[in-house]
Amino acid sequence: MSVDTFIQEIESRKKNDLAELDKKLNDKKAEIESKKNSQVKELKEKYADEAKTKAEREGARIVEAGKLEAKKILFEAINKNLDSTFDVIKKELDGYSKKSEYKKVLQKLVDYSKKVFGKEIVIRCREEDKSFFKTGVKVASTIQTLGGFIAENKEGTKELDLTFEELLRNSEDEIKNSILEKIL
Repeated sequence: MSVDTFIQEIESRKKNDLAELDKKLNDKKAEIESKKNSQVKELKEKYADEAKTKAEREGARIVEAGKLEAKKILFEAINKNLDSTFDVIKKELDGYSKKSEYKKVLQKLVDYSKKVFGKEIVIRCREEDKSFFKTGVKVASTIQTLGGFIAENKEGTKELDLTFEELLRNSEDEIKNSILEKIL
């Protein structure tokens, strides 16, 4: 075997070894590239899902805040409307005290007061109503009211406010809640 053959064989082995190493390197590169692409894809999907979830959550929060604000605006408008309605009712009650049925209502209120306090009661009423009250009813003083009166037991230890304003005020929350339930 001559030196030239020997060198050729070494060169040939070197080429084969280099080719084999190049193949292994390329295979390793392809494997790493594949893993990298797979991990990048996983991360993209994960963050896309996370971003979608956060966006949906934020969107829902914004929608709910909008609904709450709309309800608040609606509630304020309803309250203003109800307040003006109660003002109209008060005006109507003022006119009602000038009608003949008013005397019947006063008598019912007197009967109710006597049922609660006994046969003798002391009242505070409007100046124009003083002449209505008779036996078992003592008029103590006058008050400013749309109608009705404030009754007390004869000892003055218990009081029952039967003025139109108080009767309306006692019913106001119930009326408003009933209307709001129907609207909302």
